[in-house]
Amino acid sequence: MKILVFDVGGTSIKHGICINDELTAVSETPTNAKLGGRHIMDVLFELVGKEEGFDAIGISTAGQVNASDGSIKYANSNIPGYTGTQIRKELEEAFHVPVYVENDVNSAAMGEAIFGAGKEQDAFLCLTYGTGVGGAIIENKEIYHGSSFSAGEFGAVVTHGEAKIAGTDYFDGCYERYASTTALVQMAKAYRPELDNGRKIFGALEDPKVMEILDAWVDEILLGLSSIIHIFNPTCVILGGGVMVQPLILEKLQKRRDKFIMPSFAHVEFKAAALGNSAGLLGAYHLAKVYAENKQ
Repeated sequence: MKILVFDVGGTSIKHGICINDELTAVSETPTNAKLGGRHIMDVLFELVGKEEGFDAIGISTAGQVNASDGSIKYANSNIPGYTGTQIRKELEEAFHVPVYVENDVNSAAMGEAIFGAGKEQDAFLCLTYGTGVGGAIIENKEIYHGSSFSAGEFGAVVTHGEAKIAGTDYFDGCYERYASTTALVQMAKAYRPELDNGRKIFGALEDPKVMEILDAWVDEILLGLSSIIHIFNPTCVILGGGVMVQPLILEKLQKRRDKFIMPSFAHVEFKAAALGNSAGLLGAYHLAKVYAENKQ
């Protein structure tokens, strides 16, 4: 089965071809997200139109997705006019193949579940740390969507109550304000303005103050994880996002976990995501494959 796969992000639209679990011909196209949802659909139509002989289309995308009908339930102002976009309906009507659409973090978690760090796990939690904090819940090798396709919004867990009460924005006092890569960069830049990305921060760890900032950020990660772990009691938490390729982070999380997690929950394993930028594409492939097979 030949499946076209797409991963729609705020910066780029990654796309490729999957045949028999092998991802090939991966390339990127600028999203130009500020041009809005209609522009993204035009790009998808153009990219799909260049291909022949495919059996299905799998799409991983930013925004909250109604996986039952393949539409965008909600997208913030980063992609104007994307909310309500009927991705599955439009593409199926145009190309006459099954189309499956899923949220990007859910797709990445499914990719890890089938092909990556979660292959040996029937159930796990997946969190990604980047501009914000995204989350997904895998149960019996399937995505748990919740009552309105919004489960796993771990970035909205309140970790700083006073800031939440005093705040005016919904995410004031919430996990992603303190544990995202954005938060780490903000802390580092306040000390040394030139430390404006993760690579530079990890290249400056000989500075004791920078190491102190990193330790404080690791504590913020554990502060949110402790609440999530005590609710779900998972055997495994998979941590993704570009900065999580740094082995030092996982090492620090393991060393400091006992301060945050009750002994009866301490069997939980922290694992780094294994698939990098391919996770969403591979997850979209698996979901589209299952959807297409069920429609036959």
